[in-house]
Amino acid sequence: MTEPLILQPALHEKMWGGTALRDVFGFDIPSEATGEAWLISGHKNGNVFCENGRFAGKTVAELWREEPQLFGNTNPDKPFPLLVKLLDAHQDLSVQVHPDDDYAGEHAGELGKTESWYIVAAEPGAEIYYGHNAQTKAEFDAAVDAGDWDNLLRKVPVKAGDFFYVPAGTLHALGAGVLALETQQSSDVTYRVYDFDRVDAKTGELRELHLADAKNVTTVPFVPEQPERKSAQYAGLNVTTLVEAPYFNVYKWTLDGRATLDARDPYLLGTVIDGELDMTVFGVTYHLEKGKSFILPNDIEAWTLQGDATLIVSTPGPLSK
Repeated sequence: MTEPLILQPALHEKMWGGTALRDVFGFDIPSEATGEAWLISGHKNGNVFCENGRFAGKTVAELWREEPQLFGNTNPDKPFPLLVKLLDAHQDLSVQVHPDDDYAGEHAGELGKTESWYIVAAEPGAEIYYGHNAQTKAEFDAAVDAGDWDNLLRKVPVKAGDFFYVPAGTLHALGAGVLALETQQSSDVTYRVYDFDRVDAKTGELRELHLADAKNVTTVPFVPEQPERKSAQYAGLNVTTLVEAPYFNVYKWTLDGRATLDARDPYLLGTVIDGELDMTVFGVTYHLEKGKSFILPNDIEAWTLQGDATLIVSTPGPLSK
């Protein structure tokens, strides 16, 4: 009998990080400059462990390779395709861009990186950098070379509950005061374009930029994709579709009572971002508190939820299956 895979996050210090991952989610952070919690990941830079049941101590990457039936996986030689993080932007992140599969495969030996952000919390006045104003590649390149960031970069005010789809090729950054859940392809390829002239405390030098690669992969002109939200009610559960895209689908589950769901995808990834709930699978109940992440494997055909909680859930899109 298969059970949910409840996961232990991997915490990462970042120069722009803070303490929100401890203060909001109760994580045991390594320092007061902790920027990321890799919640669901099989990537070598943040592979996470299963903490329960017969697979306790196994990493997601190991399970993907050794137990492919858990994911309906017919090609265990390819990497686990998705990655879910929480990011605490205590300061602005660097303005960056990610490549698509073709460019990343050729230049970095990884998947490309299309991602999305669900804004968990935002301080008053918080913003993100999302896209740019250049209309041609020549205009974009000239603005980057001149460092004309005020005119080039688009800023968007954000609040809790906002959602942004960030395809590969999108210039972007979280701004200070934003706590976000990121659903993305399993890739760690980033081309840094602008870093506010910050100095790395360890090296005493400005952090490396990757302008040539960034110019090669940035989409010009920028046209924001704004997925239409739609909602469905399943007894005590409201399911809001945030995006259904080539690499992943992302949903917001708002639970107020009890609901039973049936599987529709090879596997499902979930994170409790508020409240707590009980999940019952094959007659066994698992208690999930705020901050807990899990995978529902392929042979779990139905499950029941009971509680008062909000979750962000994702499933693989057609290009990740």
